[in-house]
Amino acid sequence: MTENAPRYDLVLAGGEVFDSATGASQVTDVAVTGDRIARIAPGLAADAREVVDCAGRYVLPGLVEGHTHIFAEVSKVGAPPDEAHLHRGVVAACDAGTVGASTFAAFERYVAAPAKLRLVNFLNVSVLGLIDFRFGELMNPDTLVPEDALAVAAANPHRVRGFKIRLSEDVVGHNWRPLLKRSLELSADAGLPLMIHIGETPEPLPAVLEMLRPGDVVAHCYTGKPYGILADGTVLPEVYAARERGVLFESAHGKSNLSFKVAEPAIAQGFYPDVITSDTSARNWRGPVFDLVTSMAKLRALGMTMEQIVPRVTSAPARLTGLDAEGYGSLVEGGPAHVTVLADADEAVLPDAAGNQITAPRLEPEVVLLAGERVPTVPWRGLPTDQAGAAGRAS
Repeated sequence: MTENAPRYDLVLAGGEVFDSATGASQVTDVAVTGDRIARIAPGLAADAREVVDCAGRYVLPGLVEGHTHIFAEVSKVGAPPDEAHLHRGVVAACDAGTVGASTFAAFERYVAAPAKLRLVNFLNVSVLGLIDFRFGELMNPDTLVPEDALAVAAANPHRVRGFKIRLSEDVVGHNWRPLLKRSLELSADAGLPLMIHIGETPEPLPAVLEMLRPGDVVAHCYTGKPYGILADGTVLPEVYAARERGVLFESAHGKSNLSFKVAEPAIAQGFYPDVITSDTSARNWRGPVFDLVTSMAKLRALGMTMEQIVPRVTSAPARLTGLDAEGYGSLVEGGPAHVTVLADADEAVLPDAAGNQITAPRLEPEVVLLAGERVPTVPWRGLPTDQAGAAGRAS
């Protein structure tokens, strides 16, 4: 290095930089050298080869999506991972049950391995996985083959981080109790958590919650379908009791679950999701879900603050999926340079899964770094065609 050579490859200057563990923030600079965070401190721009002015922007660890469906072109449900997630600010994602033991090899070869962003999965307890929403993968209970699920998990610890069961009546029929019991047993044998999809379960939620253990995950905590977390507008005591003993709750918007009429009173009562997720799929990534940052904007409009939101899209999903061990979900000196810079965007009409609407400012990814490399972003998919085209040319 010559005497006057820049010390840093890139400095993100003057943004509101968030601590992913606490949600606290400070206005400062983030310096990147190669694929690592070199320094976080004020006044670093003078030593940079390139400077990006982040004044008025939110500088976060690269976003981690804890619940999505990305088995594109094999499952009718799958969205393309890089296009749907990476180019909208997400650097790591967890496929939540699209893949079963019998389809895992195809997921690994054709989706996970070629993707640029880091992918893990919660394996569907049915060997079929979620191939098509119209046909419940556990209506034939014999498709739950524990030895197959355990074998795939044991052979692929780099990818399989848990298991998933959908407990809607059109998926499990009236066999939900024995199917859930077997799923809990296989996840215990593997030493991995179980994610449980709720909404239209055959029995009220407390009957499900009483069977769950610390570390298990309830998906769709703000579902407007029966049976959810509210009774007469109040969060059920059994929901609080489950959280007290370590059961996790995640938001999982999806095409048919996030309800403003559930989320708003729950948030007002202080019941926040442990993990904020989008539940992106092929049938919702062009609306009403769009992407994880749009889910963040919706929950912010319903009463959560950025300080409350940031840990739930960074450190919490990274911890849930074991990706924290690889440095995902945090922004620290010496750590990997996965960074998402968000800006407040114009107000837009944002829908929930039931067609209810709120008008609120969106969040827009302006800079995305994956291991120090700039990732191109794409315009929000809710923009009119002419605006999206102009935004694309600008980026």
